Amino acid sequence: MSAETADLSPLFQPLFVHGKTLRNRIVMPPMVQLRPLTSPEGVAWYARHAQGGVGLVIVEATGVDRFGEEFTAADLEPLVSAVHEHGALIAIQLFPGTRGQGFAPAAMSTDDIDTLVTRYRRAAEQCAEAGFDGVEPHGAHGYLLNRFFSPIQNTRSDAYGGSLENRMRLALRIVAAVRPICADTMLLLYRHTPVGEGYGIDESLVLTEALVNAGVDILDISPASVEQAGDRAAPFTRFGVPVVAVNELDESSRALEVLNKHRADLVAIGRGLIADPDWPIKMLKGQEDAIVRCIRCDVKCFGNLRKGIPIECTQWEDA
Repeated sequence: MSAETADLSPLFQPLFVHGKTLRNRIVMPPMVQLRPLTSPEGVAWYARHAQGGVGLVIVEATGVDRFGEEFTAADLEPLVSAVHEHGALIAIQLFPGTRGQGFAPAAMSTDDIDTLVTRYRRAAEQCAEAGFDGVEPHGAHGYLLNRFFSPIQNTRSDAYGGSLENRMRLALRIVAAVRPICADTMLLLYRHTPVGEGYGIDESLVLTEALVNAGVDILDISPASVEQAGDRAAPFTRFGVPVVAVNELDESSRALEVLNKHRADLVAIGRGLIADPDWPIKMLKGQEDAIVRCIRCDVKCFGNLRKGIPIECTQWEDA
């Protein structure tokens, strides 16, 4: 089926989750973009993507140690309001620490772990006061929470290491600390990598069932395989909560395959939305040919990120 004849309506079905309504199934995933979140440039970045028509904006990984001091609810409220003004919901990914800060499970004392859990709770409190629609603990991509889950990265011999139950403990403590703050005003998302160092889908499914039972509203599964759109997200749909899939879903045929084959409920578009924030609106209006396409060059997105400067896109020059 060609782009001209494809039924694009699955992309634009509303989704109702725990008292919140996403206007469509398109998600801007968390992508570090190096514009300070509370600066005019940072607010404008996220507002522009909300204006482009996504249903949910997930703000980039933000260290929980930054909340309450560097970021207060009053500081973050303009960002939330700017996204809401354009009709999108806004969540924020909560990162264990400041980006670039190294962690190893074995290096953390139990007091360190308790402090981290407390910081997650305090960050969630600031987010709730600022008006965010959701928070997302970052448990993927080999970062700290994912390291605790990995039997290779986690060499602890106490209650936080060894058995699967112990390796899940930190993630579940964080969810338990944040869930009451979310209550009925914020969604609780969780980002997880389905296959990692020393573990596979089976152990991930055990963790996921426990996360859902503990109150997670949306599962954000990343990264994905390129072989079949949404294939690594598909096993997680069994738990009855919406699942986000990623990976080259700015190709409408792949995004529709994910939704039509019920491999996930939401499609996240990363670099495609950097190239063209109006991807959703253009798709909705049948203007797919007008979309500025990401060419996977990684020059001004990942390239700028490595240089420590705000990300851009080479395709903007031709837009």
